[in-house]
Amino acid sequence: MSTQADFAEALLNPDLTCPGGLHSWNGSNPATRFAVYRNNVMVSLVDALADTYPVVQALVGKEFFSAMARVYAQARPPRSPVLAYYGQDFAAFIHSFAPAASVPYLADVARLEMARVLAYHAADVTSIAPQTLQEVLTDPQQLASARLILHPSAQIIASPFAVLSIWAAHQDKDNPSAFDPTPAQTVLVFRLGLAVDMLELLKGTAHFVQTLHKGDSLLTAASQAAEYDAEFDLTQTLALLLRLQLVTDVTTEKA
Repeated sequence: MSTQADFAEALLNPDLTCPGGLHSWNGSNPATRFAVYRNNVMVSLVDALADTYPVVQALVGKEFFSAMARVYAQARPPRSPVLAYYGQDFAAFIHSFAPAASVPYLADVARLEMARVLAYHAADVTSIAPQTLQEVLTDPQQLASARLILHPSAQIIASPFAVLSIWAAHQDKDNPSAFDPTPAQTVLVFRLGLAVDMLELLKGTAHFVQTLHKGDSLLTAASQAAEYDAEFDLTQTLALLLRLQLVTDVTTEKA
């Protein structure tokens, strides 16, 4: 193992001693200075996770969150100097983190919070004009193979818990609201302009969006959504997506 690898491993593992070969410029004890640096690095990683997952932290408390985040950081150190995306798999970690099992909706709230981060940093793409889509819808030949391209910020978070309500209940940090975690919610996370927004979707609408994301045609997505939810309304769904400026292109080439 290289000296650099030894240093990196010891940096995130408090059970390891200070790597050999380190020297301080002023003659102070390298082990003491390394311990301070190691603590500062860990604190910065925990703080980065807290910035990304404020509601997760609010649900379990700062002390529990800090301990959980430290375990995560030790097991999964950042691979990039850009900490904005650090913790993309934090929800999966929480799901398997036994001490968090008493808060069964915690991992899904984490998924929602990361989706907001990804939506904020998604590429900026211009939406299509409504008349462009209308021309395709009224042309049977084009409609047969039409595929809608959605804005890269658009994501679906489906949960057996009321993740959007839980998130909303914690937006006043000093006075969180009461919430019922039991109703299942499916949430559309997206960015409109510079602002990230969220909207609870009916299950058919959510299924339609998810099918479009997979690259299926508009007609296939509509058919599957109608099978999934008898109350699915294609006209209302398309109007919603256009109003939110989430349709960025429509292609009519056969796959």
